[in-house]
Amino acid sequence: MLSSRSGPVLLLELNRPHRLNAMTRPMVRELVDHLSAAAADPQVRCVVLTGAGRGFCAGGDLADIADVDARVDVNAEVAELRELHRSSQLMHEMPKPVIAAVNGPCAGAGLAWACAADLRIAAHSAVFRTSFVSAGLTGDFGGTWTLPRIVGPARARELYLLNRKVGAREALDIGLVNTVVADEELRSSALRTAQELAALPPLAVAGIKQNLNHALTSDFNSALDLEALRQVTTSTSADCGEAARAFLERRPPQFTGR
Repeated sequence: MLSSRSGPVLLLELNRPHRLNAMTRPMVRELVDHLSAAAADPQVRCVVLTGAGRGFCAGGDLADIADVDARVDVNAEVAELRELHRSSQLMHEMPKPVIAAVNGPCAGAGLAWACAADLRIAAHSAVFRTSFVSAGLTGDFGGTWTLPRIVGPARARELYLLNRKVGAREALDIGLVNTVVADEELRSSALRTAQELAALPPLAVAGIKQNLNHALTSDFNSALDLEALRQVTTSTSADCGEAARAFLERRPPQFTGR
């Protein structure tokens, strides 16, 4: 895993290009560590996840899967996989926006990672595929929860059951990605968007993300209650006052996260 900072933006790069960044357990644990640290670091305001080489992530490394013993302790394996799932959970729940910058193949659990991000920017070369059913698997890393909420349940069932490849342009058409850019512009476009997000008031950004996440599983009345609470809470923040003063003084605001 490669990690670099540009001001308040953290760039995380999956680094197994010889395997199209196919997942291994050590890789996932390392990603969990980086995401946990970013979530707790007030200096980090946005995270970008991408892949080294010509692919984002081809999913789980089938070489590892082929070695699984049929006599495995199922309960122990479930517990370990659930711990690895924290990578998706952190991206979805951390109070900072996460951008997936998708280059080349994005399949299986790699697609689930991309879907756990808040925004997805795809290169023209990006190709998306669920891949699980062709490997005799049902899916993990939260994809069966996130994908239907992004593209709709009917389309998600099609993608999971028929395992059809989706190119970047179609991914944009069905709402799977937010934008498509030239391959050579992917990283700069993702970092530029990340810097835009990082310049916004952190408390408001975190509250909006929490509101949107809560709305995925709540009723309307509960969503209104939570909106009211967070709206009033952020209205008393120093950043809200700074936004008002900057508007009146016609200058760029300087947000501190307080």
